Amino acid sequence: MKSMFTVWWKELLELSRDRRTLMLALVMGPLLAPALFVGLLTLAESRAKDQMEKPLTIAMVGAEQAPNLVAWLAGQGIQRKDFKGDPDAAIRSQAEDVYLKIGGDYAQQWRDGEPALVEIVHDSTRQDAEVPVRRLESALARYGQQVGALRLLSRGINPAVAAPLAVSHKDLSTPESRKGIAMAMLPYLLILSAFLGGAYLIIDATAGERERQSLEPLLATPAPRGAVVSGKIAAACSVGLLSLLLTLLAFKLGASVAPGIARQLDMGLMSIAKMLAVLLPMLFIGTSLLTYIAAGAKSVKEAQSYMTFLMLMPMIPTIVLMVSPVKNQLWMFAVPFLAQNQMLLKVVRSEAVQPMEWMVYFAAGFGLAALLWFAATRRYHQERLAISA
Repeated sequence: MKSMFTVWWKELLELSRDRRTLMLALVMGPLLAPALFVGLLTLAESRAKDQMEKPLTIAMVGAEQAPNLVAWLAGQGIQRKDFKGDPDAAIRSQAEDVYLKIGGDYAQQWRDGEPALVEIVHDSTRQDAEVPVRRLESALARYGQQVGALRLLSRGINPAVAAPLAVSHKDLSTPESRKGIAMAMLPYLLILSAFLGGAYLIIDATAGERERQSLEPLLATPAPRGAVVSGKIAAACSVGLLSLLLTLLAFKLGASVAPGIARQLDMGLMSIAKMLAVLLPMLFIGTSLLTYIAAGAKSVKEAQSYMTFLMLMPMIPTIVLMVSPVKNQLWMFAVPFLAQNQMLLKVVRSEAVQPMEWMVYFAAGFGLAALLWFAATRRYHQERLAISA
């Protein structure tokens, strides 16, 4: 234990002397991701709010066929604009978000009591056109309902006859869960921070030592190699835990000062404590895995080449769940990265985590971390590490 503590203190002391690396590990990393995340959410909400509130001016082809409809839309904040040229080309070139095309037979169909054709023309792949399209769809639906009700009344028929069902919604979701839908990337950012939080130190303490040829003197000391590896992993976990805590505090600070969605982030002390508990196994898994990988590298550059692959690993469950959401099952809490993703989503959505889920999660997480620690320890028993340094 004393040998492990000595190695732990040695690695932290060496890191403290490298001011640039320390700045990257404890300042830039924990601050950059929350700042970008909160900033993007705030910008997206501000843009959507502006699009919903400001008057919408769109081109209307064939407006002379439906003057009453055009006037009604104007009362709803959707104004007609003068437009010359090809409106379809304007949509493709992104000069226009959406335009309304009124059929040439609209007036005749209206007089005959038939459904009059109106067409909303837009590009469904453009997210910036989503709000204007929804506003126009909603306004046209309200207009159709009102006119339909008036036609029934003019014929002495109760409009309720045409609506045999009164469908209502009872939303059982919490405000946190609705916000969690817009925060699909939050678990990935936190998992990545935990998974690679100690990467700066562990790469320097393993591959860096081989490159500097200082590993052989360390292994020649009486300290057991298991204590040497444990000390390095403990030092990297200490730095990673501090970095992760600073990241969560940065999210809390951003949530308290930023407007809109960012201000509503559930970043209380209890939520931070739960997130730390969820991410703790991932911190040990990532540090142990990187120790095993970097210990076999002959240079820092070689060890850093694995970082791209490691950064993709936490992304896989996030992408899968965004494309194909699944219901929670107990076995999921034993799968690395997927378990962390599901647990973090539960915390963000303010959902209760069952005791059995906690047990399976911690048993699988710390069990995998122990296996990786054992593999890293066995690698340090290979004499060729010092010989090839």
